[in-house]
Amino acid sequence: MTTARRLQAATIPAVAAEIERYLSTGDTGASRSAWRSESFMERARQAHDDLRDALIAEVRGRSAGVALSDLPIPGDTVALTRRKTEPMVRGLFPRAEQATVLALVERSVVFVTPDNIDAVLRKEPWDGSAWDLANLYLGSIGAEPLGRDAAGIVGLSQEAICYVSLAYFDQEDAFADFVVHEVAHIFHNCQREAAGLPFRRGREWMLDVEYSRRETFAYSCEAFARIVEQAASAADRVALAREFGEGFEVGDERVAAAEVAEIVLEAAGRQNGWQVILGRCGPARRRQRPRLEA
Repeated sequence: MTTARRLQAATIPAVAAEIERYLSTGDTGASRSAWRSESFMERARQAHDDLRDALIAEVRGRSAGVALSDLPIPGDTVALTRRKTEPMVRGLFPRAEQATVLALVERSVVFVTPDNIDAVLRKEPWDGSAWDLANLYLGSIGAEPLGRDAAGIVGLSQEAICYVSLAYFDQEDAFADFVVHEVAHIFHNCQREAAGLPFRRGREWMLDVEYSRRETFAYSCEAFARIVEQAASAADRVALAREFGEGFEVGDERVAAAEVAEIVLEAAGRQNGWQVILGRCGPARRRQRPRLEA
């Protein structure tokens, strides 16, 4: 936004009120009636620019004084992403598709840092998601969130992009992995052809996951990935899965903690537990019945 445009936005009371409402709640007026133009498209463009510039300025202001040099800035994020997600990719996709999926995943995970936060907020097309990402970043650096109702998220998936908070590197939960959780969402958010996979009749998405079970799928993949990473044997996997189930809680009404624990335990007892998770979270017509093993 030019200096003249910024001054104009600040001096129009209706525009200033809309900006303040957006910064406090993440909400935007669909009509963009506060902006002065006969063209709806021009009003929408002006509103987008003004709201996004205000959001970036507010994030910069709240970041001032934070010791950014002390933050756990990641190094080789591509290698980290591959190490964390490769077992899941190899367990869920046929061999002929694995290289393509891994290449997609490696370029899809974005850690939100002081160096890229402006670009992340500028590039995000949706105002509400940009507000969520601003709060994700502010939470990761210990700054005040934008609104009282801001969700304390540490990851956000947008089609084939996964944004991950720097809080990832402070995680102490032995069964938590935000990267795996968010990447799991890519598989039902991204169409096969957009991901570079060949067309298959009746298969629009990379993986066929029931809409209402998408979070169950992601939580199950997240926990199972950590179990696979830590276990030295099949017996270890089952023991860790039982430990996970005993302590797992989730503050998400879309997910039943007991069911996730059950799925993970079944997966731990199978040769390819990833297919168990997919089967349990697929469409109802194809969903597997649970078969727990002692």
